[in-house]
Amino acid sequence: MKYLQIKKVEKLHGNIKISGAKNASLPLIAMCILAKNVVNIKNLPHVADINTLLKLLSNLGAECDRDSNPEITTVETTNLTETKATYDIVKTMRASILVLGPILTRFGHCEVSLPGGCAIGQRPVDLHLKALEQMGAIIEIKAGYIEARAPKGLQGCEIIFDKITVTGTANIIMAAALANGNTTITNAAREPEVVQLCEVLNESGVKIDGIGTAVLTIHGTSGKLVDIKEFSVIPDRIEAGTYLCVGAVTRSELTITDVEPKHLSAVLAKLEEMGSTFSTTDNTITIHPSKTIKAVKIVTQEYPAFPTDMQAQFLALATQAEGTSIIEERLFENRFMHVSELQRMGADVSLNGSVATINGGTKLSGTDVMATDLRASSALVIAALVADGITDVHRIYHLDRGYDALEEKLKNVGADIVRLSE
Repeated sequence: MKYLQIKKVEKLHGNIKISGAKNASLPLIAMCILAKNVVNIKNLPHVADINTLLKLLSNLGAECDRDSNPEITTVETTNLTETKATYDIVKTMRASILVLGPILTRFGHCEVSLPGGCAIGQRPVDLHLKALEQMGAIIEIKAGYIEARAPKGLQGCEIIFDKITVTGTANIIMAAALANGNTTITNAAREPEVVQLCEVLNESGVKIDGIGTAVLTIHGTSGKLVDIKEFSVIPDRIEAGTYLCVGAVTRSELTITDVEPKHLSAVLAKLEEMGSTFSTTDNTITIHPSKTIKAVKIVTQEYPAFPTDMQAQFLALATQAEGTSIIEERLFENRFMHVSELQRMGADVSLNGSVATINGGTKLSGTDVMATDLRASSALVIAALVADGITDVHRIYHLDRGYDALEEKLKNVGADIVRLSE
């Protein structure tokens, strides 16, 4: 098993190129099930979750090629032969549930294992299933599998999500794409990753109204597969935010390239509150070093508010702030597992339900810590960069699920970080 060994650095300097967004790539790969052509995808990140979903599609009969052209991944699903997504794949990644909508709407039946994945809290698929039932699907849960049938095809209808769900919105958009009639989703997620899914489908002939708003109307093709145009995955805003936190905590000037600044408005606003300043262009953000890091109050909410996927990184940053910071997690009930590991490094953090109180300005010390989920692992890396001595971050397979070449990118700006075997 691999781990990262990290030593304290004084200053970092240079450019970090941002990869394609993992959370945009996953629904876009699943969307290929709706295609009648070979789909060319550019800027797909090299992370474990992407490989898992490509393997799942391959098991269903798709042909996926990442090797012939380093710039383009091709996915061909015209010869899909299977409609069962088995447990051995789905258990490793919750986002595998994204194949449910497109397989069901294309074939009229499917079996998808109930999902596994990281343990940041309950993320039930009830909202997905309820919406599909409203569209006419007959759904049963048997032996750990979702068995869904729509013998007459899915029917367009009006769906109101009880709560905002990013994966649920994406799943129903894809299901509605080949449905009979129009489907309106109210209380839809507005994340950039959902917006890109809508834009690609819209440009490929599936008319979608209200893109970027909380009310989407998808005009179904009545079962006709679509001709999906070549597209490039949007930059990963969470990866970009993580490296901006690296710059802030080490008081370094870093330039983040190949990024979409408008996707990071909430993150940049909080970093500014903490004392950072920025220079931006259309596709770069340069963070300038600040003399002090100020305490902050953060509440995680759905986009365009502060993202839950940046909570752990900001908590690590807050350990070095002057004063007391408050972070309230409103989306996932179990997303403070990194706190105990940061406490091992000397962080002064207390938890009261969904609220973390961080007394900043504490000196961190390197030690052995364990990643518990994807974003927690990046928080430990951030803390390790300013901790005295050596920090060994174990179980970095969590990190590899969502960060493309993290240690190489940090090495290139001066970090002392190496991947070792246990």
